[in-house]
Amino acid sequence: MVNLVKKITQTLPTIFTGFDILDGILLAVFFIFFMFIFSLLNKNNANKISLLFMVYLIAVSAICIEAGSSRIEYTLLIVAFVICIVLLFATEIKRSVWNVKINKGQTRDVANAVRSSAKTVTHNINEIIKALQAMSKNDIGAIIVLSNTKIPDNVLSSGVKIDADISSALIESVFFPKTPLHDGAMIIQNDKILAAGCFLPLSQETDLPKELGTRHRAGLGITEVLNVTAIIVSEETGIISIAQGGKINRYADSEALRKTLKEFYWQDLIGQK
Repeated sequence: MVNLVKKITQTLPTIFTGFDILDGILLAVFFIFFMFIFSLLNKNNANKISLLFMVYLIAVSAICIEAGSSRIEYTLLIVAFVICIVLLFATEIKRSVWNVKINKGQTRDVANAVRSSAKTVTHNINEIIKALQAMSKNDIGAIIVLSNTKIPDNVLSSGVKIDADISSALIESVFFPKTPLHDGAMIIQNDKILAAGCFLPLSQETDLPKELGTRHRAGLGITEVLNVTAIIVSEETGIISIAQGGKINRYADSEALRKTLKEFYWQDLIGQK
């Protein structure tokens, strides 16, 4: 044990040769920033990937120090790493920052809301699917946002508060062409249709197929900044799409819709999968 301690004490000075106080401060600031980013990504299940980046950074940093690289080279390495993190996880970071912003000072805890019964959940799922399939059949455009978190006030205030029980008749009537609210999004939270006619932030994604218009960009955009699910019905083709986490999947059938809705209502289910 004594020999091991001696070896460590003899090795440390060689590791930190040429590593002055400014280098130490620079490294400390970077790691504080990294841990902040890591905590954000952890909330969005990206921690495993970011951990690999951390291992990569430590390995390359050790090589730079051992090779006697200048501070400029070391700084460029850190800057390149930060840019990679921002580019790769732009959606996760944006979503986390917005969630922190809208939840600051929030008094309502959605997670502690009254749980729905299994019977009510089954009813809600069936009614939503019934409405989506009817609108798809008749080429009626629609956006339904499913949220278990607080929706920003600016999104809710852009529409009309409804606060009504979920029913296929109500959903279809809201999106019926030429009605006042048909162009906006419907917000469903837990057992209620919270609001309709809401305007959503548009996605700035440049690789979307040309046939996906404003309605799809709006459905995709809200999932880039909030942990919600958006279901979009195309007015032109009747195709149903599901957007989650900044990604969109088209041609959703009843099975895909039921799976998505069960995942959404999971927190409210009592003994039901």
